[in-house]
Amino acid sequence: MKRGIALLFFLISIVLGHAQTTRVLFIGNSYTSVNDLPNLVSQIYSAAGETLDYSMSAPGGCTFQQHCNVSLPYIQQGGWDYVVLQEQSQLPSFPINQFMQESYPYAQELCSLIRQYNPDVKIVFYMTWGRKNGDPQNGQYYPPLNTYEGMDSLLYARYVMMAEDNDACVSPVGAVWHQIRNQHPEVELYQSDGSHPSYLGSYVAACSFYTFFTGHNPIDITWNGTLDGDMADIAKNAVKRVVYDSMSKWCFEVDTLSPDTTGIDIWNNQLLSVYPNPANNALNIRTSEFMESAFLQIMDMKGAVVYEQSGISSEERLDVSAIPNGNYLLSLRVGTRRYTKVITISHSL
Repeated sequence: MKRGIALLFFLISIVLGHAQTTRVLFIGNSYTSVNDLPNLVSQIYSAAGETLDYSMSAPGGCTFQQHCNVSLPYIQQGGWDYVVLQEQSQLPSFPINQFMQESYPYAQELCSLIRQYNPDVKIVFYMTWGRKNGDPQNGQYYPPLNTYEGMDSLLYARYVMMAEDNDACVSPVGAVWHQIRNQHPEVELYQSDGSHPSYLGSYVAACSFYTFFTGHNPIDITWNGTLDGDMADIAKNAVKRVVYDSMSKWCFEVDTLSPDTTGIDIWNNQLLSVYPNPANNALNIRTSEFMESAFLQIMDMKGAVVYEQSGISSEERLDVSAIPNGNYLLSLRVGTRRYTKVITISHSL
């Protein structure tokens, strides 16, 4: 009997010793450090019998440009399974020329540094949210920022752009917030400044990251923190709808159309190209072959389908003259694979 008990404890120790540990580096600023977001994610892991080993580099207001130096020692540690990148809260929503000068190139530099020291890493951009009442201080110079909807849609587009162009993924926390704001306007996701997350807002982010890292259904999360069950369920249900039910939508890692094209980015060579981008009244798609099984959709930044088509010829010209100006996601599904690209339609060109 004693021998059987000893064997049981030995087997348990083996299982526990091989329990998978996920190592995550969070790079950001106060949107990451307020309410200690990484610790909230860790608590969810612990309640599920899993382990999150994390570090955080999140000085207040820190930009991607500053992180190229500030966070370098963390990046150089190596061995990270995921690195999360969160830009200064307003910068990605600024006019495109400013964004392309002050944010975009440093996102690329960070991704390059991260992969240099962490060859097997997955990079995840932390999509943040529009301020509760927009950003009127900067809206006087750039009117789309005057409202939550305007600021939020720009953040959405720019985070998707950075993820797509760097073969990375997006944890769409801002999109989950948008869902909750629409479905449950009575709950408060913001602190009194109308910018930083309340505890509930950070819990929503934590559920999003846990779901993204593990692929587990957020409905099964057992740790509610300091929230009551009803409030926690609002967060979990929104994360399920936006993240869990559409996981493939948020990853833009390089994939292939066939086994003999391994490692080739289909959007940027002869296999498949989309041009011009921005487009005026027509969008051209060129492929290496006729794709009878392909299914193409163009969606606005809220997920509404504005154009769809089955089958893609080797030379396809799409009439987009009826689609309003703005940023859109072009999605191409071939079998079980899906490819997504941010496009811009501007009829003033």
